[in-house]
Amino acid sequence: MRLEDLTRRAAGLAQRESGRVIIGICGLPGAGKTTLAERITARFGQPQRSPESSLAAHVPLDGFHLADSELIRLGKLEAKGAPETFDPAGYTALLRRLHDETDHIVYAPSFDRELEQPIAGAIPVFPAAKIIFTEGNYLLSAGSEWHQIRAMCTEIWFCEQHQQTRVNRLIERHIRFGKSPEAAAAWVREVDEPNARLIESTRSHADLIFRIDEL
Repeated sequence: MRLEDLTRRAAGLAQRESGRVIIGICGLPGAGKTTLAERITARFGQPQRSPESSLAAHVPLDGFHLADSELIRLGKLEAKGAPETFDPAGYTALLRRLHDETDHIVYAPSFDRELEQPIAGAIPVFPAAKIIFTEGNYLLSAGSEWHQIRAMCTEIWFCEQHQQTRVNRLIERHIRFGKSPEAAAAWVREVDEPNARLIESTRSHADLIFRIDEL
């Protein structure tokens, strides 16, 4: 499987569907979902230079992280990244809007890794976007409120990464955004990897499974 194959598959879905196509990209933490979504979105236009005319848009699930202030209220700050620290109902509502509202801009939230916080209204999805690439950890989850996401997506793909490469990327990411090497390794071991095992259990429900390190 190559990036060109994924691009052709997405374009084929867009040709067959009369409305907007929503393609979910699922995978374990650190698998490279965001990088892949950005790369494949760029194949359909120039989303950074001319987003108004791009035929695709990238909308991440990470924009639906609960804010730290709410996680503190819930006593969930140390579990940040687990399913219960997101707003799946809000995410599903956005996917529904993206599917139904194609004649005007729909705004989506992003996630600022410097602040480690969601940013409302940061991503404009323009009417020209025929394909929406949305990526996140729990797109295939059957848990409460998460199961509706599957019905909102045309297809959901599952991307895999070499295990040690993925773990190293996670540790490096946590260090880059402020954690000590020891704290980063502990967070991956105690938070990210239990979440990874949960996500891995949903792998068989994907429409397509591929190795991202082979693209």
